Amino acid sequence: MNIADLTRRLDNLIRLGTIAAVDHQAARCTVTSGGLTVPNLPWLALRAGDSLDWDPPTVGEQCVLFSPSGEPAQGIALVGLYSQQRPAPANSANVRRRKYPDGAVIDYDHASHTLTATLPAGGKAEIIATGGLHVVGPITHEGDYTQTGNQNVTGTVNVSEDVIAGDISLVNHRTKGIMPGNGVSLEPTP
Repeated sequence: MNIADLTRRLDNLIRLGTIAAVDHQAARCTVTSGGLTVPNLPWLALRAGDSLDWDPPTVGEQCVLFSPSGEPAQGIALVGLYSQQRPAPANSANVRRRKYPDGAVIDYDHASHTLTATLPAGGKAEIIATGGLHVVGPITHEGDYTQTGNQNVTGTVNVSEDVIAGDISLVNHRTKGIMPGNGVSLEPTP
């Protein structure tokens, strides 16, 4: 090995680069660094064992290219460097934030103990839990509510306007065949 080759290898051990292309099917990317373009590189994921993460890099994202033995073709892209084009999405020591390309934002503020998910207009949230869903604490809901299945309530149900069963209004329902006064109606007949 000559001095020129050794110098080249040392220069290539750790390089700043930019993601030039992403092959999502192969989980590989192409990195450019200076005049160098290196295809077919893996990127560093948070987890790749029994627990797996998928969060591919984005074209234009800055990275660090680590090249064992100074050979870029054997390199690994470490993504996640902020830049002027892609600045940090928050500036608080208390907030963990994930911002998505469509405008969705998920925050956890550990100082206020608040989890917030904000979806773009028309966004939907879906929870699939065939074993059930258990929520502890008060729930405030705004908007229409549709339920399929039975509902069991332990406690009082307060309604500000009306309850309608079939086409019978609880507020406007009048029982026929009862004389005004202290009388009590009989059980309904089928």
